[in-house]
Amino acid sequence: MISGLYQGQDGDSQLALRVDIDGARPTGRVSGDLFTVAGATTSYAGSFVVNAPTVQGDRIQGRGVFTFDTPVKDVSVTIAGGSGTAEVAGRAYLVAFASPYFRSVLLEQDSVIGTVPFVSYHTGTLPGPGGSPARELSVRAAYAEAGIELTLAQPGVIPVDGSGADLAWDDAELHHAMTQQFSSFGEAPAWRVWLLVASKHVGGYRGIMFDYNDAHQRQGSAVFYDVIKGTTPQAQRAQLRTYVHELGHAFNLLHSWQKNLGTPPQPLGPDGGFGDLSWMNYVQNFKPNGEPGYWAAFPFQFTDPELVHLRHGFYRDVAMGANAFGTGAAEIAPFEQPVEDRSGLRLELRAKESFELGEPVVVELKLSCAGEPRVTHGHLHPDTEFTQVSVTQPGGRTVLYRPMMRHCVDASPEIRLDEGNPAMYRSAYIGHGRDGHYFQQPGEYHVRAQYIAADGSRIVSPACLVRVRFPVGRDDHRVAELMLGEEQGQLFSLLGSDSPALRSGNEALDEVIDRYGDHPLAVYARLVKGLNAEREFKAVTAAKRLRVRPPDPKQGIEHLSRVARDASIDNITLNLVMRRLARAEARQGDLERANAVMDQMVATFQAKGVNPIVLGQIQRQAELTKTALSAEV
Repeated sequence: MISGLYQGQDGDSQLALRVDIDGARPTGRVSGDLFTVAGATTSYAGSFVVNAPTVQGDRIQGRGVFTFDTPVKDVSVTIAGGSGTAEVAGRAYLVAFASPYFRSVLLEQDSVIGTVPFVSYHTGTLPGPGGSPARELSVRAAYAEAGIELTLAQPGVIPVDGSGADLAWDDAELHHAMTQQFSSFGEAPAWRVWLLVASKHVGGYRGIMFDYNDAHQRQGSAVFYDVIKGTTPQAQRAQLRTYVHELGHAFNLLHSWQKNLGTPPQPLGPDGGFGDLSWMNYVQNFKPNGEPGYWAAFPFQFTDPELVHLRHGFYRDVAMGANAFGTGAAEIAPFEQPVEDRSGLRLELRAKESFELGEPVVVELKLSCAGEPRVTHGHLHPDTEFTQVSVTQPGGRTVLYRPMMRHCVDASPEIRLDEGNPAMYRSAYIGHGRDGHYFQQPGEYHVRAQYIAADGSRIVSPACLVRVRFPVGRDDHRVAELMLGEEQGQLFSLLGSDSPALRSGNEALDEVIDRYGDHPLAVYARLVKGLNAEREFKAVTAAKRLRVRPPDPKQGIEHLSRVARDASIDNITLNLVMRRLARAEARQGDLERANAVMDQMVATFQAKGVNPIVLGQIQRQAELTKTALSAEV
C-alpha cells in the first residue's frame, strides 16, 4: 500500500501530497496543497486534485484541477519504497512518506464541571447492518477511519465561580467562551478545533457549531451533556454521533439535505439527502423509516462524497479558520415554487410595510395546513436550517440568509395542524447573519422562504416585499450608522452579550439610547440591552474558570418596560419581551407586578384583534408563566 500523506520541497515551494489509491475505502484520487517558504515563514499558495488518475505500476498520472492558474495541468507521481517524485504545476518535488493519515487536526476539548465527556462505543453492542464490522469507536477512531488524524490536547475541566442556577448556555455565552479560548490561536487558518462539553443549551439542543461570525470560522463547537447523557448502549451510540456530527461541521460538512446550498452546490443524496447514511444526517429524519431505519443500516462512517471532501477538499475549503461555512457568500438562485405540490402545507412570510435604514429586519413565518390536517415538525425558525430564507437585493443579487448561530436539532417533536391548531408562527431576525448585514442600503428587497417538512417536501413561500426607506434627517443618518456596525449586528443576533469582543457594538447601542433616545430605532437598542441585563451571563475566563454574572432585573425592567409600550415591535417579539419583563419583576420580589404584566400581555393581544385560537394559546402561556414564576420565588 502506498496511500497516505507525502511531503516534499522544491526550492522555496513545499508540497503536502495525498495519495489515495489503495487501503481502506480508497477514493481513487491524488491531491495536494502547496506552500511558499520565505525566510522563517510559510504561506499557503494553492491546492490541486486529480479526480481520475491513471495508475500504472508505481506511476500515477492525470489532469489536475487547480485553485490557481498554471499552464501545466498534468500531474505525475511516482512512489516506491516510501519515497518518490511528484511533478506538479511544472515543478518537480522529491517526496517522502509522512503519515498514513491524509490530514491531522488538533482537538482541544474542555468540559464544564459536572459533565462527563464521551469516551467510546462498541458498534456491535446493538443490532446494525450486515457487513459493517463491529469495533470500538471513539470520536478519534471515527475520524481515523476517514483518514483524518485527531491529535488530542490535554483536556480541561472548567470550574464554576458563582451560583449559576441552571447552567443553561445561550448563543451569546458560547460566542464569548469561544473568543476567550481561541485568542491564543490567532486570526489565521489552522488545523485545530475547540469542543466544549457544556451542561445544556437554553433551546434544548444536542449540539452546535457556533463559530460563524468572523473571517475565521468553523473553529468552535459544543455538545450539551444534559440532553445526550446516559450509559445505555443507545445513549452512548447517540453521543458518538453527536460529537462526530458537530465536529464534521467544523470540517465544513453541511447537513445531508443542505449540500445543494453550498458554494459550489453539491448533488443531494437519496430522498433529497434524507436518505444519506451519514454522520451528517439527522437520525429522526432518515428515509425510509426514521430512526429505526437509520440505525439498522448506518455503517458508522461518512458517505463517499464526504470522504472525498475530508481527504481531498481544497485547503481553504476544509481547514478551520479558512473559508466560511458553506464557502463564499452563498449567492444562489431565488427559491422557486415546486411544479407540483401535494404536501397540504402552505408557507407565508410577512413583514411590516417598511423599515428605516438600520432598523433590524424581522419577518414572521406562518406555516398552515391547506385543507386536510397535516403532521410535520415544529422547526420553522431559520436558525435550525430546516427553513431557509433567500434575499433578493435591490441590485438583483440573491443571497441565502445564513444565521450567525446554527442549531442541530436531533429531536423533532410532531406538530399537528388542523382546525383546532391551523397554523404555527415564528418571528425571525434576518437582518444580520454570518455574511454580515443583508439590508445595508435603501430599496426594495424580495424575501422568500423554503420549509423542509417532516416527509421531505420543500414548501416555498410567495415573495415578501421588504422596503428599506432612505434616511431623512441628520439624526436618521447617524442612528443608521450606529445600528449597522458588524458588532451591532452580532448583538442583535445574540440578543445581547457581555463579551469584551463586542464592546464597541454595545457602546454604539448605548449612544443610540443616550443621545437619540427618542428616535424610533432606540427601541431596538433597549430591546437588546434589556434582554441581556435581565438574564445571567456565563463567561469562561482565560484561566478556564466559569464565572456567572447574575441578572440585573432593575436595568432589565427599565429597558423592557419601554419596549413593551412601543407599537412598532412585532407580536412574537413583544410576547418574548413581556414574559421576560414579568420574570424581571418577579426577581425584584414583586410577584404581583409580574402577574399583572402577564395579564397586560393577554389584554394587549386581545386589543390587537389576534385570532381566537392564537389568543387562547397566549392565555395558556401567560398562566404557565405565572405558575413558573411563583415556583421560582
